[in-house]
Amino acid sequence: MPAQLADSWNFQHFPIFRQYAKWGSFDALDLMLWGYEMFGNEAERGNVVSAPLVYLVDDDAGFREEMVAGLSRLGVNAHGFPSAAALYRAYAAKPSEIVVLDIGLEDEDGLSIAAHLRVSQSIGIILATERDAVEDRIVALQKGADVCLAKPIDVRELAATVAALNSRLDRHYQTPTFPQLPQWALEEGGWTLTDGRGHRLRLTTAEQRLLGRLFRERGHTVERKALVEAMGADVYDFDYANLDTIVGRLRQRAKKANMHLPLHAIRGRGFNFTD
Repeated sequence: MPAQLADSWNFQHFPIFRQYAKWGSFDALDLMLWGYEMFGNEAERGNVVSAPLVYLVDDDAGFREEMVAGLSRLGVNAHGFPSAAALYRAYAAKPSEIVVLDIGLEDEDGLSIAAHLRVSQSIGIILATERDAVEDRIVALQKGADVCLAKPIDVRELAATVAALNSRLDRHYQTPTFPQLPQWALEEGGWTLTDGRGHRLRLTTAEQRLLGRLFRERGHTVERKALVEAMGADVYDFDYANLDTIVGRLRQRAKKANMHLPLHAIRGRGFNFTD
């Protein structure tokens, strides 16, 4: 029956629909016909269906792959990324019409990304959160989100949201601009951390020595022992729990200064500071 239904439709111009239909899954066929109804009627030009380019950012690989696969079945040109850095690289090469952001990303949270992307007035921003409190949704909207969805998200709801948002976007209002990537640097003799976006953080002695050592090996893991030595402490008498405390305080102080440090703990080894 699914194959017969596929044959009764003019699917030759929509090969992905025909492929899933002939697998014999009523659910898949229904899903894709529903997607065609959403996007095809509005975006079809000649025999080619034009769908919005959507970038989805989530560090949960399972959720990311499920959403991208589901959106693709519905005719959305969707691509998934695990981090803010990966999104920025893709966006620099080819800006998307819509982004779907997880609020709780590790390298740079979705709220910060939304705030940076909002400079492109024509981009649609959907934020996904595991917290369903009203306050969280209000903050998301204040940061530039057009829509805030609570996880778990049904792919049909996400696709319908993308379709509705896509229909409202005025892409001629302003050409999308690439958000400036952080340009991390230590200035004033290494005592001030800057991100190239106008944010500055004055460092303590321990922080200055710690970051100085990490910056000399940017992108590489520096062992805990080497960091303790850089701070001028005795590697045998030093309480290594204090190293985690110093890093934690540095992250908190940077966050208050609107700086999102790419400073990562590598379990059992040490820390690295990525670009």
